Amino acid sequence: MSISQVKNLTRRLDNLADEATNELDKACGNELWRNIGFQAFDDLQDIERRATANYYYGQLQTVRELRSVFR
Repeated sequence: MSISQVKNLTRRLDNLADEATNELDKACGNELWRNIGFQAFDDLQDIERRATANYYYGQLQTVRELRSVFR
């Protein structure tokens, strides 16, 4: 991979992580999930919010895994 490709991928991963983080903040109503992790979503009563949180947490985990490969 060229340097420009790695930079573009890094930028895209950053954008995905930002999106996931913002959506998780919205779904949970606060930032406590950052300290608690996945277990914070179990307490959400609204099924749609819980599903949204699970989706974006999965997206965030995928970004983290990809970042670890390129470091």
